[in-house]
Amino acid sequence: MIAPFSTLPTDLQAQPQPIIEVIDVYKTYHVGDTEFPVLRGVSFNIFPGEFVAIVGPSGNGKTTLLNMMSGIDHPSRGEVRVNRKTLNRMSEDQLSQWRGSDLGIVFQFFQLLPALSLLQNIILPMDFLKNLPPRHRREHAYHLLQQVGLADQAHKMPSAVSGGQQQRAAIARALANDPPVILADEPTGNLDAKTSAEVFDLFIQLSQKGKTLVMVTHNMELARRASRILEVVNGQIVRDEKIQ
Repeated sequence: MIAPFSTLPTDLQAQPQPIIEVIDVYKTYHVGDTEFPVLRGVSFNIFPGEFVAIVGPSGNGKTTLLNMMSGIDHPSRGEVRVNRKTLNRMSEDQLSQWRGSDLGIVFQFFQLLPALSLLQNIILPMDFLKNLPPRHRREHAYHLLQQVGLADQAHKMPSAVSGGQQQRAAIARALANDPPVILADEPTGNLDAKTSAEVFDLFIQLSQKGKTLVMVTHNMELARRASRILEVVNGQIVRDEKIQ
């Protein structure tokens, strides 16, 4: 009996495609005649569902690297692809639309609009993208607040809740348009140890549900709970370790 014909070995057929590709990226800033190299030939792939913690000393390129993956900054040389889009070939209008649909960003300082309630902050990205009819946006925002344990705080202003609650609301906002990738820049940097662990638990739950998470952190104890650690020193990847 003749075996079924296959053009690829089974292990190659099953190999997942990366959702984030950083390809030989260099970044140099210029101040007058002086050059400041920040990233020096960085390359790696991140696959769907991975939870990657980026660690390393301050001023060594971690946040710059995260900004490359969000399209906030662009490489001096090399390419960054996220969800099959080459970011440094996109216009600012295209990047803005792409961030609204494909990317959620969580900042260290929450970045909630102070004049809007928690619920309104979460509805806002949906209003921008218009991926849901208006009558469904409020219901979806309530559901997201429920997921992060804040349904009973929905109508409060950010100033009326704790820092940990603001960060959980910021995570709900990042999920508003159901993006496949979440980027977080020191999301627990302004929180106490207990609240940091609770926020980190939310990230782990999101990863278990299939979201791809990339987080910059100085907290090595939390970083070891991610599925993979990338360590950046002097603008280069010096460690790429799978944790679990």
